[in-house]
Amino acid sequence: MGGSASPHPVEVTVADSAQVKRAVKAAALGNAMEWFDFGVYSYIAVTLGKVFFPSGDSTAQLLSTFGAFAAAFLVRPLGGLVFGPLGDRIGRQRVLAVTMIMMAAGTFAIGLIPSYGSIGVWAPVLLLLARLVQGFSTGGEYAGASTFIAEYAPDKKRGFLGSWLEFGTLAGYIGGAGLVTLMTALLSNDALLSWGWRIPFMIAGPMGLIGLYLRMRLEETPAFAKQLEKEEARPKVALREMVTGQWRSLLLCVALVLVFNVTDYMLLSYMPSYLTSELKYDETHGLLVILAVMALMMCVQPYAGRLTDRVGRRPVIAAGCVGFLVFSVPALLLIRQGSLAAIGLGTAALGVLLVCFTATMPSTLPALFPTRVRFGSLSIGFNVSVSVFGGTTPLVVTALIGATGNKMMPAYYMMAAAVIGGVAVWFLKESAGRPLPGSGPSVETEAEADALRAAAEETRESVDGTQREARTGLVPEQAAAGR
Repeated sequence: MGGSASPHPVEVTVADSAQVKRAVKAAALGNAMEWFDFGVYSYIAVTLGKVFFPSGDSTAQLLSTFGAFAAAFLVRPLGGLVFGPLGDRIGRQRVLAVTMIMMAAGTFAIGLIPSYGSIGVWAPVLLLLARLVQGFSTGGEYAGASTFIAEYAPDKKRGFLGSWLEFGTLAGYIGGAGLVTLMTALLSNDALLSWGWRIPFMIAGPMGLIGLYLRMRLEETPAFAKQLEKEEARPKVALREMVTGQWRSLLLCVALVLVFNVTDYMLLSYMPSYLTSELKYDETHGLLVILAVMALMMCVQPYAGRLTDRVGRRPVIAAGCVGFLVFSVPALLLIRQGSLAAIGLGTAALGVLLVCFTATMPSTLPALFPTRVRFGSLSIGFNVSVSVFGGTTPLVVTALIGATGNKMMPAYYMMAAAVIGGVAVWFLKESAGRPLPGSGPSVETEAEADALRAAAEETRESVDGTQREARTGLVPEQAAAGR
């Protein structure tokens, strides 16, 4: 009875490939719907400014429209504070079903709001309320979706599978922006102002029902299910544990999300308006260029995700930070040349660099936090950063250009973000191919699981042997001779 207790057998999860595929599809579709709305809102911003914010000054209209866009990001931390801890308590799947319903309702409602000409000041007020509903729901969406995929994925494929979340983002953007581009080309300006702008927002209703159906069919993640087994009850996690208990990881999360979202919103949300309002470029051609860049990013995205599983997350993120630091100014100078070839080359360069972040963040960010607080801590860190830095990017850059007259401000803003991201990468621990904190290994096959268990058993026996030697003071040969 005098020996020390043996360690528990290693807990290895064998991922169900069918469940993993369903989880990826359901999470990616929700993200696609969220960014379908963002794509529509950004690409039709000039029209929305005329519908909801009548003014003789086109810059003031654009600022007002982007102000409503940014307002949704101000309530995202509040949504994160509600949905994040809830996801760690009642489960990821239930919370993701709720956020899907709210996102669809908020987007659909925008399509029903009367214009300023019909109800006056109540039109922008209702637009703002709908945006606040969207922002509150998205406070739990990205953190929940990335957590969901990360906790389902095998360790060796987490980067590849996580990259499909941002594939959904790009697909949603292309769907929303493509629809706006098609409408801009086919409809007259009067038709677009009177009723055409409503169509993209009305599509959110059916999309939301499809996404809700997919999410309701999912089971809870293996990592969360095992966490429940350990605690034998619904875990109650204090907010202080999610914040002060994870302060280092939260700071890294905020910095990584900053560089990711500033560059993302700069290229995908702000650039179409920059081409039109600042460079006086043809609106339809500008939209088509950005759509082509997003299609290019979609093609590269899964391969970049697979690359992060092979070489690691840190090198890929570092490459993106260095790239934006070095190439932001040359790329924007190319864009400012005004020709189709120059604009295409400049935006394509920024798009390829952006893939360094879109392919890595869905697998990197959940790995910063242990299972017990993953949803909550990630929701708080992610949404604070997006609210303060990401979602305000179009508004801040538009204001900076207006105040300084310097149309190179977008490049300088991206460079500053790249410096902050580079510092975060320096302190980031590599997570590729390793179990998530607070969870055991996750593999694809039973053979891999058996190999891990056998290796763990050998390690346990080796430790036990070393402990016996320490107690007896004999090397193994002497102990054998004594017997």
